[in-house]
Amino acid sequence: MPIAITPAQPKDASEIHRFITELAVYERAEHEVKAGVADIEATLFGPEAKAQALMCRVDGKLAGFAVYFFSYSTWLGKNGLYLEDLYVTPELRGGGAGKALLRHLARLACDNDCGRFEWSVLDWNQPAIDFYESIGAAPQAEWIRYRLAGEGLRRFAYGEDAVTA
Repeated sequence: MPIAITPAQPKDASEIHRFITELAVYERAEHEVKAGVADIEATLFGPEAKAQALMCRVDGKLAGFAVYFFSYSTWLGKNGLYLEDLYVTPELRGGGAGKALLRHLARLACDNDCGRFEWSVLDWNQPAIDFYESIGAAPQAEWIRYRLAGEGLRRFAYGEDAVTA
């Protein structure tokens, strides 16, 4: 079956939102999705958009999406490409759609002279880990990812006492 990868368009915002929700359900974090369709439209297609999205179709049927943005490495002195989300609907997994999305993103990284292409995966998602390792990706175990978000971010930004965990 033919696989087509195309840049997402504003008309795709509701489908992207649906895929984001499906991905969050799979990742056991549906309660963390705060974005609505209007947020997707503004942040992916608005004049201030920093991220971009791709749509994947298999035999003409919408199969999945990817959202990415360009980062920067001081050590390399080059941009990088960071994959925020990649999702393929369960019924179309195993047919090459995920690999096609990753290969398309890798080409974008190469075409833009990026020094690296990176993403994160949940430590319990063994099918994804196995897939990523099968294409030659390597985990970066020496790095621990930290996050400031929500109220903790606001409190730190404005000099208030940190919220203790």
